[in-house]
Amino acid sequence: MPGRRADPELEAATALALELFAPLGALSVRRMFGGAGVYVHGVMFVLLANSEIYLKADAVTVPAFEGAGSGPFVWTGPDGRSVSMSYWRLPDSALDDADEALRWGRLGVEAALRNRKPARPDTAGRSGSRVARQRRQPQ
Repeated sequence: MPGRRADPELEAATALALELFAPLGALSVRRMFGGAGVYVHGVMFVLLANSEIYLKADAVTVPAFEGAGSGPFVWTGPDGRSVSMSYWRLPDSALDDADEALRWGRLGVEAALRNRKPARPDTAGRSGSRVARQRRQPQ
């Protein structure tokens, strides 16, 4: 991409995530904040940061991640406080076992779908399409 420096570690993590989770469906990657997110079915289920693969987790799946010895993604905010996010590191054992990685990936997708935020009402109908404009016009 023009203007972006190549990050070999991020590129390697991205390639690995795409390979491991390809059976889940059409994947897309969006770069952000020095890392990237991997999406499927309209939800982000993978966070790529610090050359690690993190999967979306919630109250249902966190115990499984804890049991596998995994930990959450933590970043330091501008005020110096540590902030833990709802993405947990893919267990090391899954890095060499495609079937195990896929099981963890499915857990990540399920957590992302359970926690999908509804579309904000203030953005509905903002499309520039003729159909959207017609909906906004009083009859």
